[in-house]
Amino acid sequence: MLSRVADSVFWMARYMERTNGMLRILRTNYISSQDEVRDFDWHTLLLNYSDAGEEKVNAIGNHSIRVLEHLLLDRDNGPSVINNITRARENGRAVQDHITKEVWQCLNDYYHLIREKHIQVQIKSGDPVTALDALIQQGMLYHGTVDITMARGEGFNYLNAGKFLERAILSADMLNIKLTELQYNLQAPVELPALRYLLYSLSGYELYLKTHRGNLQADQVIQQIVYNEHFPHSISYCLRQLLRYFERLEPESLPENYRQLEFLIGRAMNNVKYSIIDTSDGEGLKQFLQQTRQELFGIAAAFNQYYFGNS
Repeated sequence: MLSRVADSVFWMARYMERTNGMLRILRTNYISSQDEVRDFDWHTLLLNYSDAGEEKVNAIGNHSIRVLEHLLLDRDNGPSVINNITRARENGRAVQDHITKEVWQCLNDYYHLIREKHIQVQIKSGDPVTALDALIQQGMLYHGTVDITMARGEGFNYLNAGKFLERAILSADMLNIKLTELQYNLQAPVELPALRYLLYSLSGYELYLKTHRGNLQADQVIQQIVYNEHFPHSISYCLRQLLRYFERLEPESLPENYRQLEFLIGRAMNNVKYSIIDTSDGEGLKQFLQQTRQELFGIAAAFNQYYFGNS
């Protein structure tokens, strides 16, 4: 497979996974904002998913609808959902010979859905949850279509490597966002809704209830998000799947390039696996998430250098 084709497939998957993660956290945060008597503060989320300046962030940071409009529909905001979907579609169009026509159709439908007037009206002045649900369902259709139509070849391996790398970054980011809102102080009593909405954002609330019988504890929530290898959004699970699909690329890889990237993925896995999270040490937990995030971006940079031929 040509490096430019692999690059496009990899990034198509990353943009689609990023879109799914953003939609879910926006949905749960909006619902949470409706439960708040005071003005809900979106500043932490805006710092992660907006490239707007401080003045604009401060101007919209307590206005839920304006935040949704900015993060979902604002083409001037580089990380917005509409821009992610557009980039995924552009990458998909560039490699139509390497994805199925059904996957391309899903990407195309997603692009047109977020541009439909009724979706934009719902977000700006109607019921944003209805619009978010429609977008999330379209994303689920895409993931299902990939699973049942794509051949298990080189393109499928690059696609899944991109997906699970992006998902690991999203899980680390979402955990950091919520802990930042709590000022990394888990010694003080943590409000149960904060933990519940974090799990909702990662589609992990139902698993947590079944595992812990509904007893929400900060340390157990963090353990699930970081270590639980049966939870498809845990950092450990995502790294394991990333290694799985990367190993399938070995026959088509230059040996030296393969060893470089295998080392980085293995190191990240071991640093997570053999870490000890102490919820009483907020600074240590913050450093762990920062280090994990840096290692994940290091893996992404290595793919870019050794497999896609970009400096």
